[in-house]
Amino acid sequence: MRRLNRKKTLNLMKELDAFPKVPESYVETSASGGTVSLIAFTTIAFLTIMEFMVYRDTWMKYEYEVDKDFTSKLRINIDITVAMRCQYVGADVLDLAETMVASADGLIYEPVIFDLTPQQKELQRMLQLIQSRLQEEHSLQDVIFKSAFKSASTALPPREDNSLQSPDACRIHGHLYVNKVAGNFHITVGKAIPHPRGHAHLAALVSHESYNFSHRIDHLSFGELIPGIINPLDGTEKIASDHNQMFQYFITVVPTKLHTYKISAETHQFSVTERERVINHAAGSHGVSGIFMKYDISSLMVTVTEEHMPFWQFLVRLCGIIGGIFSTTGILHGFGRFVAEIIFCRFRLGSYKSTSVPLSDGHTSNHLPLITENSTH
Repeated sequence: MRRLNRKKTLNLMKELDAFPKVPESYVETSASGGTVSLIAFTTIAFLTIMEFMVYRDTWMKYEYEVDKDFTSKLRINIDITVAMRCQYVGADVLDLAETMVASADGLIYEPVIFDLTPQQKELQRMLQLIQSRLQEEHSLQDVIFKSAFKSASTALPPREDNSLQSPDACRIHGHLYVNKVAGNFHITVGKAIPHPRGHAHLAALVSHESYNFSHRIDHLSFGELIPGIINPLDGTEKIASDHNQMFQYFITVVPTKLHTYKISAETHQFSVTERERVINHAAGSHGVSGIFMKYDISSLMVTVTEEHMPFWQFLVRLCGIIGGIFSTTGILHGFGRFVAEIIFCRFRLGSYKSTSVPLSDGHTSNHLPLITENSTH
C-alpha cells in the first residue's frame, strides 16, 4: 500500500511538472542559436552587474512635516574673521520676538592675521569650488549627507608660517543658544551695551578711518555641529570697498532630522540671500556699518532618511532581467529564422524556374524537359 501511494504521489507530481524535459535527441542546435545565446548571456551578465551596483547604492528620502517644537533652544555655530582689531568690534544676537539681547558669552575673540597662508588659500579655493558645484548640481548634497563624519571639518587649519606680523584682524568663533524665533546676529563697531529699549554699541571711540568690515566666513551653521557638512556660507570672503560698508545676509533656517546608516542627528539647513551697500547718509543710504545676519525659522521640518533597496526587490528585478532577456532573444531569434527561411525559399524557387524548349513546329514549350536514363548518356 505504501508503494502504491508513493507511485501515485510521484505520478501526480509528474503531472504537475511545469518544466517538461525534452530528450537531447530531439533538440536541434544551430550556429545562429549559439550566437544569440552568447549575446544573451553577455547581456545578462552586464545587466546583473549593473543591477548589483544599484542594489549596493543608497538614496536619500525627503519627508516634510510641521515643526511643533517651539520651546527648545537653537544653537548657532560661528567662525568669522573680521579685518579689524578685536577691541574695535562686538558681536551679539538680538531676539526680534522678545526684543532682548542674547548673551554672547559663548563667543571667543581671537586676534589673528587676516591674510591667509598659501596652504590656507588653497583649501579655501577648494571649498569655494565645492560651493559653486553645489549650487549647480543640487544632488551633490545627498553625497555630503552620506559622507557626514567621514569628511574633514571645513574650518581652516592654523597658520604654520610663524609670522612675526602683528595681528590685524579678529576671529570670532564659538556657539550661541537662542530662542527658535527670528533674530539678528550682527558684528559692528564697538562692544554691545545693554539698554532698556534694546541695545547699543560703544562706537564713539573708534575712528571711521579704521572701519574695515572685510570678512571671511569659515563656518556658519545652525543646530548640532556635524563635521563634513558643508553649509552655504562656508568659505565666503568679502572685501569692503569703503570704510562705511554694510554686509547683509538674509537666512531662512529649516529644521532637519538626518538619519543615515552612520549617523542620526538633528541639524538645520538654510538658504541665504546676500546684499551689500555703502552707507552714505547724504545719498539716502542709511544704516550702520557692519555684518548683519538676519535669520528666520521655517515652520516646516524636513526629515532626510537614507534608504536601501530591499533584497527581495533585488531578486525580483534580477529574475525579470534574466527571464526578459531569454524571452526576448528567443522571440527575435525565431523571427529571424522565419524571415531567413522565407528568403531562402524564394531563392530556391527561383533556381527551379521553368525553361523554354523549342519544338519542331516553331513553337516553344514551357514545361520542364523529361529526364530519363537514356538522356543522361
